[in-house]
Amino acid sequence: MPKIIPAVLIALGLCLGCGTSHPTICEAPASSSSSTCTCGGTDAACPAEVQADVYAVANGQIATFPIQASTGALGTPTTSAGPASSLGMAAIPVALLFASNPQAASGGAINVWTINYNTGALTPVAGSPFSGGGVTAPAGLAVANNLGPAGPFLYVADAGKIDALQVNNATGALTAVPGSPFTSGTNLYLATDYMNHFVFAADEDSAGGVLAFTINASTGALTAVPGSPFAISSNSSGSMQLGQIVVDPASSFVYVAIPTTGQIAAFSIGSGGVLTPVPGSPFAAGSGAFAVVTINNSPGNNFLYVSNQTAGTVSGYSINSTTGALTPLAGSPFSVPADTIVADGVEHLYASGPSGMMVFSIATTTGALTQIGSPVSFAGATALAYVGP
Repeated sequence: MPKIIPAVLIALGLCLGCGTSHPTICEAPASSSSSTCTCGGTDAACPAEVQADVYAVANGQIATFPIQASTGALGTPTTSAGPASSLGMAAIPVALLFASNPQAASGGAINVWTINYNTGALTPVAGSPFSGGGVTAPAGLAVANNLGPAGPFLYVADAGKIDALQVNNATGALTAVPGSPFTSGTNLYLATDYMNHFVFAADEDSAGGVLAFTINASTGALTAVPGSPFAISSNSSGSMQLGQIVVDPASSFVYVAIPTTGQIAAFSIGSGGVLTPVPGSPFAAGSGAFAVVTINNSPGNNFLYVSNQTAGTVSGYSINSTTGALTPLAGSPFSVPADTIVADGVEHLYASGPSGMMVFSIATTTGALTQIGSPVSFAGATALAYVGP
């Protein structure tokens, strides 16, 4: 699920349906605190419709795939100009979309678009792409967007550093946070926890580990957590290639994919952001384990999925809410040839593979994946983002 509803929508509640094919943002009736809404009445209970979309970047294009709310299926995409290549996308829901652009004419930069919440259409922000703030070789991105008036902040995995950029709420423009860039190990991917207290980055230096930083809520500056980086134990020796990194929906655990060994490393998040390996970590995945997502399907049912690029499968796990241990789901690994994946946080998994964009429903209690419809043509996506209610 999205981390936060943007400031302009904080006073609004979410309802489904209202006689349309996609979710709407609606005002809660004065007589109720349930945020349910009535359509077609005189109280303007459904003033704005929010279109959910999946965005994919490949070969100089950003594709916008509208999501059908009734089924989760993807509609025909529209495309607009984007980076020639990108390893990271992030969003402030129904407000702004960001993509790393390592091949920008000005050097490494970040592309920023405003999102039309009715249609999902993208409009470049004035001044985009932004190349200031020490950005040189941007890769993965992460947003901290519930820090109040000071935020939001965008964090960029870069060459031996993490760039921290403040997002202008009015214009979407990016400016460097004081002290940025912040020294780090070799990292391509990073993540924030859902409370926006920490930034975690996959560290490929030495034998591999996870870098942890606290976020200054007033300035966005990063401070290394004592003991960081936290080592990964695996069946690999020497340097280690790492894939994507993610935090679980409860902000209790960190997971990082290890493509070279086909594993998932897991850590519990302790006081101050200190990480402790989860018993049994790393957990077996498939060959080329790379992209990783977590979802909260229903109370007590947290799942993790990882795309195994070489094996042509997706491994699924249930997350033990107490220990963080991963247990393979029945039927896992699923025959899904996916290079990268993203989820809506609740009930659908979206995947990019050789045949195009695919969508799968996620069973509420078992986490099993069932494909919806046929792949939608769009090959070569290197990064995905879900934006919606």
